[in-house]
Amino acid sequence: MAKRLPLIFLLWLVTDIYFYQTVKTLSNSSTFIWFYWLIDLLLMSGIVAAIFVQRGSSIQQTLFTWLMGLMLLTFVPRLFSLPILLVEDITRLFRGFPPRAIWVSELTFGIATVLFLIVLFGLTRGRHFYRVRRETLYFTDLPEAFDGFTITQITDVHSGSFSDADGVQKGLDLVNAQHSDVILFTGDLVNNQASEMDRWIPAFEELRAPMGKFSVLGNHDYGDYIRWESTEAKRANLNRLKQIHAEIGFRLLLDEAITLQKNGQSITLLGVENWGKGGFHKYGDLNKATASVPDKAFKILMSHDPSHWEGVILDHHQHIHLTLSGHTHGMQFGIELFGFKWSPIKYVYKQWAGLYQQKGRYLYVNRGFGFLGLKGRIGMWPEIAVITLKRQL
Repeated sequence: MAKRLPLIFLLWLVTDIYFYQTVKTLSNSSTFIWFYWLIDLLLMSGIVAAIFVQRGSSIQQTLFTWLMGLMLLTFVPRLFSLPILLVEDITRLFRGFPPRAIWVSELTFGIATVLFLIVLFGLTRGRHFYRVRRETLYFTDLPEAFDGFTITQITDVHSGSFSDADGVQKGLDLVNAQHSDVILFTGDLVNNQASEMDRWIPAFEELRAPMGKFSVLGNHDYGDYIRWESTEAKRANLNRLKQIHAEIGFRLLLDEAITLQKNGQSITLLGVENWGKGGFHKYGDLNKATASVPDKAFKILMSHDPSHWEGVILDHHQHIHLTLSGHTHGMQFGIELFGFKWSPIKYVYKQWAGLYQQKGRYLYVNRGFGFLGLKGRIGMWPEIAVITLKRQL
């Protein structure tokens, strides 16, 4: 973060100076102008202070959470409304730079206001603005008994970020309302510590699916991002988290496979530990999970990080029909409108939200049930995915 600080300051400053042209055109009030710059000064001071607070402390985490929200609330409306000013400046260049048109500044300010309200909604209500997303997938080798089989997938709960019990319950009720055959959870039950789930165990225990509930671990579940008193304490935390999966009725799959039976036919459900590209740990072992699975079995894999798909799964000797992942959260910020989908996370993860297909294999990346860091969701709403498997004749 410290290395990127000069770039953040520069981007912030350029954006503010440019948008200031709108403010100056619409108002010459010194009070308004001082207020405009005071907000940025306070936010930047807060960011610098947060960097020098004890790393990983609750104070630092709280500061970063609030500052991130306030930064988006002020920065995003300005940034996405600036193209209008840019177009005007291009036309002014060929007209000898006359004074700015008031109507252009009014339009720019109006768009910024609308974006401000959208961001504000995301920060206050967006964290529990759950959306059910549905996909129907067709396979020629799906066992006939599983034609119409339904999966509800949730991921990235991050229970340590929750505070609104009614909001969480709203999402869980929506999961149960899908009446799917199975519920699959693809990792990150907590932010760091198993104790974060204590308050939420009774609520998650009420999730129901006739053919079972199954889960895997995500990168945050291992406790790798905080300091522990000892390796034993860290190990005990992970063991407790594994117990919690059982307490809420989920069968945790740790590089293993189970068989789901229906009318004398079966499909295989696989679950691996976290495997991620870059600096993320590669705990998962797909070879171990598939060691006793017949080559011709129909396979569904739960793997938290979608980078595992291109990194290992696509070229694996076993044909994995469908992989379910999470991890990206869609960055909790983006645009999804009329089929258009964008988020800054796309520049980090090639597969970051929704359905992907290569080599006759599918990957579905869930946008996540909870939230982390940013205490909200803006345009990239929390997701409950419902996938229906169909036999293609």
